[in-house]
Amino acid sequence: MAPPAPGPASGGSGEVDELFDVKNAFYIGSYQQCINEAQRVKLSSPERDVERDVFLYRAYLAQRKYGVVLDEIKPSSAPELQAVRMFAEYLANDSQRTQTLPCAHCIRGTAWSGECVPCSGATAWRGDGLEGMAMTVQILLKLDRLDLARKELKKMQDQDEDATLTQLATAWVNLAVGGEKLQDAYYIFQELADKCLPTLLLLNGQAACHMAQGRWEAAEGVLQEALDKDSGHPETLVNLIVLSQHLGKPPEVTNRYLSQLKDAHRSHPFIKEYQAKENDFDRLVLQYAPSA
Repeated sequence: MAPPAPGPASGGSGEVDELFDVKNAFYIGSYQQCINEAQRVKLSSPERDVERDVFLYRAYLAQRKYGVVLDEIKPSSAPELQAVRMFAEYLANDSQRTQTLPCAHCIRGTAWSGECVPCSGATAWRGDGLEGMAMTVQILLKLDRLDLARKELKKMQDQDEDATLTQLATAWVNLAVGGEKLQDAYYIFQELADKCLPTLLLLNGQAACHMAQGRWEAAEGVLQEALDKDSGHPETLVNLIVLSQHLGKPPEVTNRYLSQLKDAHRSHPFIKEYQAKENDFDRLVLQYAPSA
């Protein structure tokens, strides 16, 4: 069964969230829409202004526009914005990415990457909020603690079952469960794409469901749609690399996607792991090379 369409109510109180459209666009990966909504919305208090700006600059980070964040967030800005700026400094400097983040309040994610999703950027940690719980679900799934991820998801569902983040977290857990739950996960991504926008995050989610069910041709169609939207999107390229292997595509097809990924995202976790395996293979070849 498809999930209900997300609505503007906050939690179960029925109170309308002035930033609903901004947040919802961000959560589904529609970052330019998030920016547009943030620049358009009129808010009732300075506190909401800060919250809006946090989402605005997180959306710029998700677009890899680090300079905008670094230029516009000043030393006098609110602490929440300083956390975003600190994370922009981290992202803008490849050499720092091997170091521990200097602020425990900084989290990040992109669709199906080596880091958390979908909270692209940095946010003040609120462990009892849906964002904090969604990140916890992601971490637990990466640790193969499906049992604990399910418990955290139950907390999200108790707080707001219809929220976009809860729906996304449900899809992530269903993907991890596998089996019949894969189709349930697909329906969630499909419904969100139909009701909102078919973003790269949602399209890659659909593709992941297809691939987990062995529906390689269906996955290829969805990933080609994602590639048409952004030919340099790293997670789309990673999924296409995997897909081309399963479909038995010619080696040059796989290598083409791999070259695109290397050119645009040399620091991507997939590329780092791939290069490490190439180096390991080269060392093994030398060990078995014929002696002169």
